[in-house]
Amino acid sequence: QVQFVESGGGLVQPGGSLRLSCAPSGSIFSIYAMAWYRQAPGKQRELVAFIGSGDSTNYANSVKGRFTISRDNAKSTVYLQMNSLKPEDTAIYYCNKVPGASWGQGTQVTVSS
Repeated sequence: QVQFVESGGGLVQPGGSLRLSCAPSGSIFSIYAMAWYRQAPGKQRELVAFIGSGDSTNYANSVKGRFTISRDNAKSTVYLQMNSLKPEDTAIYYCNKVPGASWGQGTQVTVSS
């Protein structure tokens, strides 16, 4: 079963930027549709951004115009460029293929002054 490892999170001030990376751990044989999700304490996990196997994209309304999902097929890696970060973006960010596989540990994003 393919698994994914998230990285790139950290502490940033409001208005700052981060670029998250999602790399497969184990064998990967296909270009999957992929998505980034996030979960804040006390809240449900929500879909943030989606990229299809044909590179179509979709975003949650809360991040449209600020976040960009992309992929590097040569590295089998998916990215989430996050700009103009807001405190409400604070969450653990996860990536997964669509349909989903097992959840990884995620990467913490904290937006605070």
